[in-house]
Amino acid sequence: IITAVFLLLGLFALVFVAPVKLWTLICLGLALLALREWSGFVALKASQNYAYLLLAFVIGVCVFVLPDSAYRNYHNLMILLLLGCASLFWIVIAPVWLIRNRAFNNRFIMAALGLLLIMATWQALVGLRAISPWLLLGIVVAVSIADSAAYFAGKRFGRRKLAPEISPGKTWEGVYGAIFGVTIYGVVLCYSQGYSFWLIISLWLLVVLSIIGDLIESLLKRKAGLKDSGALLPGHGGVLDRIDGLLPTLTVTLFCIYLPLFNGFGLNR
Repeated sequence: IITAVFLLLGLFALVFVAPVKLWTLICLGLALLALREWSGFVALKASQNYAYLLLAFVIGVCVFVLPDSAYRNYHNLMILLLLGCASLFWIVIAPVWLIRNRAFNNRFIMAALGLLLIMATWQALVGLRAISPWLLLGIVVAVSIADSAAYFAGKRFGRRKLAPEISPGKTWEGVYGAIFGVTIYGVVLCYSQGYSFWLIISLWLLVVLSIIGDLIESLLKRKAGLKDSGALLPGHGGVLDRIDGLLPTLTVTLFCIYLPLFNGFGLNR
C-alpha cells in the first residue's frame, strides 16, 4: 500500500509539474524497464536482450526528435499507425488468445509484439498528458479503482472463476466489483463536473480493456513460469505488474481520440 501511495503521489506531481520533454524521457525510461521485463517472458538471451533494449532506445530517440524536425507530419502518421496496430491487438487478437489460452510461440514475434505494445503505451502517456493532464490521471485513477474494487469484491464474494487456467485468483464477482467501483466514480464525476452519463459507459469499456491487459500479462507469466514480471517495486512485483491494465486502456483511448483527427495529420502540408 505504501508503495502504491508513493507511486500515485509521484505520478500526480510529474503530470502537472514536469516539462514536456522531461515527461517524455521519464515515460521512455519506464517503457524500457517494462520492455526489459517483457524480454523475460520470451526468454531472450543476454546479447539479444541488450540489442532489444538498444533498438527500443534508438526508436524512442527518433520518435523524440522527429516532432521538432521537418518530418513531423510523418511522425504523426507513424504514431497513429503505432496506436492503431496496438489497439487492434488489444481489441481483436488478445481476446482470442485468452479464449484459446495460447499466445505466439515464436520468441522474436513476441519480442516485436512487446515493442509495439509498450512503445504505444509510452506514446499514449505522452499524448494524453498533452491533451489534458486530468484526462490521463482520470484514466489511471479509474483503472486503479477497478483493480482495488475487483480485489476486495473477489476476496469477499468470489466464487466463480473468470479464467482458472490463466489466473485462478480472478473471479466474475471481482469483475462486477470493478464495474461497480468505476460506476460510483463515474457518477461522482458526472454530478461534480457536469459530464454526460455516457462517461459511465466509457468507464465500463475501460474496465473490460484493463481486465484483458491483466489477463494477457498473467497468460505470458504463466507460459514463462514466472510469478511476477520483476522485483523492482517492493510488494508489487515489476513494472508490468503495475501497468498491465494501463497498456490497453491508455493506448485505445488515445487512438480513439486521434483517429477522427486523421486528416489533421495530412502529409500534404
